[in-house]
Amino acid sequence: MVDLRSDTVTKPSPAMRQAMAEAEVGDDVFGEDPTVHRLQARVAEVLGKEAALFVPSGVMGNQIALKLHTQPGDEVVVAERSHIYHYESGAPGLISGVQLRPVGDATGILTPEEVTTVVRGAPDWEPRTRLLCLEDTINKAGGRIYPLDTLQAATKAARTHGLALHLDGARLWNAAIATDTPEAEIAAPFDTVNVCLSKGLGAPVGSVLAGSGALMRAARRIRKALGGGMRQVGLLAAAGLYALDHHRAGLADDHTWAHRFADALEATGAFRVVPPETNIVLFDTLREEAETALHRLAAAGIRVVPFGPATLRATFHRDVTESDLTHALDMLPRLYA
Repeated sequence: MVDLRSDTVTKPSPAMRQAMAEAEVGDDVFGEDPTVHRLQARVAEVLGKEAALFVPSGVMGNQIALKLHTQPGDEVVVAERSHIYHYESGAPGLISGVQLRPVGDATGILTPEEVTTVVRGAPDWEPRTRLLCLEDTINKAGGRIYPLDTLQAATKAARTHGLALHLDGARLWNAAIATDTPEAEIAAPFDTVNVCLSKGLGAPVGSVLAGSGALMRAARRIRKALGGGMRQVGLLAAAGLYALDHHRAGLADDHTWAHRFADALEATGAFRVVPPETNIVLFDTLREEAETALHRLAAAGIRVVPFGPATLRATFHRDVTESDLTHALDMLPRLYA
C-alpha cells in the first residue's frame, strides 16, 4: 500500500526513536526541560527570531498567534485558501472572538492591492482589521510556494496600515528547499511564524511558534490556558531536533517524486492535474466521480484523500519508498488505459 494521504502519516525512524529514548527531560511547565530549550533555541535560530515555543500542534500554534495579535471583535485577513480558514474548526471565533476576512482566488496568494483594499475599522460600525495571516506553502492550492517578492510586498502593504503579521509556515521547510531560500529570509517580515515538525520532517508530534521574546512569553501563558502545558516533553522535542538535523534535505526527493506522479496522472488523460511546486499533487477527475476514483486507486494500493467535489490530493513524504513510487507509476496506466 502506497499511503499518499498526507505527510503526517510518517513514523519515527529507528534513529529518531533512539534520540527520543536518550533525551534528557524535565518538567516543561516549570521551564525545566533542557531538550525543549534546545529545540526552541534551534528553531528560533533557523527562523531568525528571538525566541520560540514548542506546541502540540500547528492549529494551536496558529491560534496562539491570533490571540497574541488581536482583541475580541477584531478582523483577521486571510487568503480564501488558507488552512486557518478551512481546517481549524472555527477556532478563531471560539478562542479569540475574531472574525476572518477571506480574500483572493484559488492560488492562495494575496497581492498588496488585495491587502490594502480590505483593511477597515475607521467607522464605529466596522470591525478593526488587526492582523494579516499568510501561508507558505499553500496546502489547499496544491503546496504552492508563496513568491518571495509578492510575500514581501503584501506584508509591506499590511505594515503601512498598522497590521500585525503571522505566517502559517507548516510546510515552510518545503518552500525553503524548493527555492533554495533560507527559512529566515522568508520569515523575516512576520511578527510570528508557526512551523510544523510532524509533516514533511517526520516527527511524531509538534509544531513551534517563533517571534520576539516578549511575544513568546505571552504565548506560553496562552498555551497553558489552551491545555498545551506539557511535562517531560523532551521525548518529543528530541524527535523534532533529530528531524531538523537529518530530514530537511530529503524534502527535495518528495518534490521530485510528486512531479513524476503528477506527470503519470496527466498521461492517463483521466485527470486534470495542478502542476506541483513541492510535495502535494492536486488532481481533478474527468471520467468519473472523485469517490469512484478514490476507491479505484485504493483497490490498487494507492491511498489518497478527497479534496473537493471532483478533486483528490496526493502528498509525498519521507516514508514513500522508491518501490512505492514505482508501483504507483506502474498502476496508473493500467487503471486508466
